[in-house]
Amino acid sequence: MRLATYNVEWFNALFDAQGQLLADGGWSGRHDVTRAMQVEALGTVFTALDADAVLVVEAPDHKPERPTTAMLEGFATAFGLRARRAVTGFPNDTQQEIALLYDPDVITARHDPRTGPGAPRFDDTLRIDLDIDARHDRVQFSKPPLELALRTAAGRDLRLIGAHLKSKAPHGARSPADVMRIAIANRRKQLAQAIWLRRRIAAHLEAGDSLLMMGDLNDGPGLDEYESLFGRSSVEIVMGEGEEDTMLHDPHARRALSARLAAPPTTARFYIAPEGRYLQALLDYIMLSQDLAALPANWRIWHPFDDPECWSRPELRRALITASDHFPVTLDIPI
Repeated sequence: MRLATYNVEWFNALFDAQGQLLADGGWSGRHDVTRAMQVEALGTVFTALDADAVLVVEAPDHKPERPTTAMLEGFATAFGLRARRAVTGFPNDTQQEIALLYDPDVITARHDPRTGPGAPRFDDTLRIDLDIDARHDRVQFSKPPLELALRTAAGRDLRLIGAHLKSKAPHGARSPADVMRIAIANRRKQLAQAIWLRRRIAAHLEAGDSLLMMGDLNDGPGLDEYESLFGRSSVEIVMGEGEEDTMLHDPHARRALSARLAAPPTTARFYIAPEGRYLQALLDYIMLSQDLAALPANWRIWHPFDDPECWSRPELRRALITASDHFPVTLDIPI
């Protein structure tokens, strides 16, 4: 089985008010890319992936008159994808939903949110002391993680959590002091979300569930200068770094955590206009519980410059660059 996670930048801009796919000459949400160019590129990438299920991060915005599931299924039909059924969880107000597009002949998937001690449902509120002032702060997800119960055609039950944690970028800052204040506040909130997510993961592992945690954590070890104030990145918290019996496994995250002089793998590429250069970062992950990690699994980042097969196929290489500022991550695993 092939599973994928893919953050599609401004997927929402490729559909009209009725949820119909817009493959025309109008501009997409991506710089200097038309809607037709991005739609065609996404069709090429999804077709090449040929995944049994794709966690779509930044899926089209859900509204009653244009459901996210209908738009994704329409996209799948347009390109003849096997992964042609969609499921979502709690909608949000950011125009960036989290959804799973899957092949119903291979797996079934249903939204199955849970709650428990210290980890309320992801559409609820977590009370946690963020700044060590002996008072509980109220934390909410701007993009509630997607909790799914999966069953394979062979009858194996799996749990999947799809996440898109809040960005730490200091939006709205007007001075260096603002940058520092907002960045630190955002990191506190993101770490609280990571703790919340980890508590839910731990509950599944304690129950003996086979678990996949997939998505964009908007964080990684050493990604910003404020990490040292808090000791650990969101990635380390979600993985359960140091908790040997319940630690999740992702080889790209493990390599980044152990890297010193070697360059870590990357899944995203952003243009930094003031500096006139591109920033590459590891943001997208597929983490497995230890029972699944014991299987002969293979992870792959579909990076147009770092993956030899992607580089050797010019059409796919161009499509990966045009389609999004993130690149897909796949997992091939015998389940």
